[in-house]
Amino acid sequence: MMGAALAFSQSTLADYAYNLQTPASQVAQDVFDLHNLIMLVCLGIFVVVFSAMFYSLLKHRKSLGHKAANFHENTTVEIIWTVIPFVILMGMAYPAARVVIDMKDTTNPDMTVKITGFQWKWSYDYLNDDISFYSNLSTPREQIVGTAEKGEHYLLEVDEPMVVPVGKRVRLLITANDVIHSWWVPALSVKQDAIPGFIRDSWFKADRIGTYRGQCAELCGKDHGFMPIVVEVVSEEDYKVWVEKKKGAAASAAADNTRTFDAAELIARGETVYQANCAACHQADGKGLPGVFPAISGSKIATGPIADHINVILNGRPGTAMAAFAGQLSDADIAAVVTYQRNTWDNKTGDLAQPAQIAAARGGAAGEAAAPAAQ
Repeated sequence: MMGAALAFSQSTLADYAYNLQTPASQVAQDVFDLHNLIMLVCLGIFVVVFSAMFYSLLKHRKSLGHKAANFHENTTVEIIWTVIPFVILMGMAYPAARVVIDMKDTTNPDMTVKITGFQWKWSYDYLNDDISFYSNLSTPREQIVGTAEKGEHYLLEVDEPMVVPVGKRVRLLITANDVIHSWWVPALSVKQDAIPGFIRDSWFKADRIGTYRGQCAELCGKDHGFMPIVVEVVSEEDYKVWVEKKKGAAASAAADNTRTFDAAELIARGETVYQANCAACHQADGKGLPGVFPAISGSKIATGPIADHINVILNGRPGTAMAAFAGQLSDADIAAVVTYQRNTWDNKTGDLAQPAQIAAARGGAAGEAAAPAAQ
């Protein structure tokens, strides 16, 4: 009878809007059940302790003629109030330890994904399938800073979700490129800090096909709230299709790096790249945030020599929040965003950057870096 009541309470609590998210993995279910069990134990302790306290206050008060007892060092009482809490704590510690050990056991994975946190995006490297991509917030800027109606998944949607097959044990190698982040997907019961210079590991095995959302759970900077995580769990057949599609897209991107684009193509592509990678700091209108992030509209970089402009985007600015995008964007994307910035807002230079220029700049930077070592 007690077991049936507990099972009913678990299913009821799972549907309650203010509880934890509905579990999508066995570990998440174990965490959910443990949470509810411990809460019921705490509730029971609360009821017993406060019932005894209020009963004593009401039934043994001075106005009813009761006098305070005077006793000292009652061995029986001391044993009771030591043994009972010890038994309760041990009863809580065993299931908690079992769940924690299971959460930390990353052995025998079916696949491994390296996750790297950046301000303010995630990169995913599928070590078994040779796939790499970046995942950026895709909520339109008009919803964030404008008056557009907020979407169903406002600030919890990305342009490239992490995709995994259902029923597969996925090991996660988690690190960061700049500051401490935290990869957190509640429905999968994964929350692991991403620390620069360290690799932390975790795992999950999703039991159900679906889309599961999370966020960076570490205060990682000004736009900390704009760093969502989306995990799409699909069938094994759909996962294979996705892998082939991603590999085809990578081949297409490699081909783009050898193309020569016209101005319209570069500007259209550059706007997309800018909104995904630059607008968070420099704003959609290119005017930046005074005293925090410099404006691009009318700036000396965006209106000066194009080689200097390319260098800043490739290599960043050490000591500032301006990251190096050499490892994040392709030659075609960097050429596009440089062209867009130089021909938008108050910038009307009329010049274009092509992927070949970016490739040459990468080679020049590599040569300069190698020169001191050669000496």
